Amino acid sequence: MNKSVAPLVSTTDIADFQRDGAICLRGAFKDWIGLIADGIARNQLEPGPYATNVVAAGEPGGFFDDYCNWERIPEFSSIVRESPAAAIATAVMQSPSAQFFHDHVLVKEPGTQKPTPWHQDIPYYFLDGEQTVSLWIPVDPVQEATLRLIAGSHRWPQWVLPLRWKDDTSFYEDVSRYRPVPNPDADPDMRVLEWEMEPGDAVLFDFRTVHGARGNLSRDRRRVLSLRWLGEDVRYAERPGRTSPPYPGHGMQPGQRLRQDWFPQIWPRG
Repeated sequence: MNKSVAPLVSTTDIADFQRDGAICLRGAFKDWIGLIADGIARNQLEPGPYATNVVAAGEPGGFFDDYCNWERIPEFSSIVRESPAAAIATAVMQSPSAQFFHDHVLVKEPGTQKPTPWHQDIPYYFLDGEQTVSLWIPVDPVQEATLRLIAGSHRWPQWVLPLRWKDDTSFYEDVSRYRPVPNPDADPDMRVLEWEMEPGDAVLFDFRTVHGARGNLSRDRRRVLSLRWLGEDVRYAERPGRTSPPYPGHGMQPGQRLRQDWFPQIWPRG
């Protein structure tokens, strides 16, 4: 393990991540919360081309969703390049290096009943590999709108049907290759991981780990920055339709490592 992350990531954390596909690190980003909050505020004032409100018209609350803005939002760029995120990602992925894939901002307003549907991230992406991790970092206390993850689902042989969050329709036309969306609350064989969190905590999960989130029925906002990382075994892969994020004009071919001018290697630092 790299000595620079030893106080943040233990050998037990790494073993738990590899076994369950998700862990919670307490206080890992406590010194970065102000900068993250400033970046989220800037992102909401200056949304990117993929920004949307996941809550449909007429439904209560609001759910701001945007991604791929880190190069134009200086606060996010600093967090990606200077925070311990890349070193933490490298440690839990058990990869000698970490490429940055993309940022994702998720803001659930008070009174938002809509949950985030159960899903895996990997079917939406144009990549395959086992060395992946998302760092889900809230800047507000999380008690109501918690992230929920199915332990061990990163090892499922068949991926879960990807849905559009706004209307729960299938993301791709061909649904035959996917398993139905699970309902772990009705299946005693599925173990759900869920943590109340404080600003500075982070949930780390594999792109293949099935997860969702509760609605936000509290009187406070739930603001989250998620940072997505790739290890050395990740390769470009085609999907049966337009991916999310789409990254048009990338020019990559199946089996290639992702181009580093678009997806830079952040760790080890030069």
